[in-house]
Amino acid sequence: QVQLVESGGGLVQPGGSLSLSCAASGSIISINAMAWYRQAPGKERELVAAITSGGSTNYADSVKGRFTISRYNVKNTVYLHMNSLKPEDTAVYYCYADITGDGSIYGMDYWGKGTLVTVSS
Repeated sequence: QVQLVESGGGLVQPGGSLSLSCAASGSIISINAMAWYRQAPGKERELVAAITSGGSTNYADSVKGRFTISRYNVKNTVYLHMNSLKPEDTAVYYCYADITGDGSIYGMDYWGKGTLVTVSS
């Protein structure tokens, strides 16, 4: 059984920084793309940043230059470093991974339960 567990959310003042991490565990053969999504109250879930197994990244325009996604393949972990946070960054942040599990040929989508980031003074 594959699981994604996020950590690192919390309350931060505007202009501050926060880092999120997400660790995948279970019977994992390989992890393909990993990403962070977020969902603000009353809004649809949106892609924040994604990273391939080879390290290529892409970001939502709203976070370019402020957020950095990285991954540590040895520990099946993806990170999101957030700088210059704004109130509009307030949302539940979800970890996503395309994982090929033991006994599978194809990758499947897995999601974490989410961690709340609140940017407020």
